[in-house]
Amino acid sequence: MRILNLLAALVLFFGLNSACTSKAGEKQGTTVAEKGDVEVYYFHNERRCATCKAVEAQSKKALEELYGDKVAFFVFNLESANGQQKAEELEVSGQTLHIVNGQKKINITNQGFMNARNNPEKLKQVIQENIDPLV
Repeated sequence: MRILNLLAALVLFFGLNSACTSKAGEKQGTTVAEKGDVEVYYFHNERRCATCKAVEAQSKKALEELYGDKVAFFVFNLESANGQQKAEELEVSGQTLHIVNGQKKINITNQGFMNARNNPEKLKQVIQENIDPLV
């Protein structure tokens, strides 16, 4: 059963990754907070669906509610030069939601895509469970 859930999550993630069809119009590489010890990075493609946008919005909201300005949130378009450069630096190859603390990288992409639209409180919980030990 657990394997089926994992497979379903992977199919959902990759399906959403390729199905994004709306254009993004916001600034790229923006921050929510000053750079600190713990940083959260969200990488996306130029074309974005509602779920892609929800991952960004709900992650940003959760970080602000939980940590205020103690945890930085960065958003990068993978199709921009700045986004490509940062993706190479963090060894990211696709849409990703990462928590970074020094050399430690925690990938919470699947949880982000599974919960951002239908269960944002669960995404907030995942973010908190992964960041609390780091701050």
